[in-house]
Amino acid sequence: MAYYDDLANRLAQDVLKAQKATDDDELIKDIANTLEATSSTMHEAFMTAVRVYAAEERARVQLNERLRAAGYELKSK
Repeated sequence: MAYYDDLANRLAQDVLKAQKATDDDELIKDIANTLEATSSTMHEAFMTAVRVYAAEERARVQLNERLRAAGYELKSK
């Protein structure tokens, strides 16, 4: 993984946490716009990380709902 991927990944995690904490629906877009204006490579890596984390979160919600409906529960790490 390239250095910019690591940076973008950490930034995406921080921005997603901040978005949840502040309930600011524009935060990801605003950060993405800043990155796009300064580095297309960093912008793309950031947006990819955001999409991956969001997809994983939605998939986990669906998995947990299905397991609960079947009477099971995954243990947290």
